[in-house]
Amino acid sequence: MYVIAVYDVAAERTPKMLKLCRRYLHWIQNSVFEGELSELQIKELELDAKKIMDESHDSLILFKSRHFHYMEKQLVGKSLNDTDSFL
Repeated sequence: MYVIAVYDVAAERTPKMLKLCRRYLHWIQNSVFEGELSELQIKELELDAKKIMDESHDSLILFKSRHFHYMEKQLVGKSLNDTDSFL
């Protein structure tokens, strides 16, 4: 499954969330990641994120699609990371 993950966590938890997301997905922008994950990997990411987050203040949003071909991506401005090889 193609996943776009976006998180918003307190500054003291940002390094841990960044490291977690980089384990599963490709970094494309501050707090934004994309990539292909299995259903099991998505569940693992969710469970590991909950261990880091304070769910009363922090958030993780997962946009899911069956395949990245169903998504159109348009970049305006400079890309922070080369994503040409992923889409």
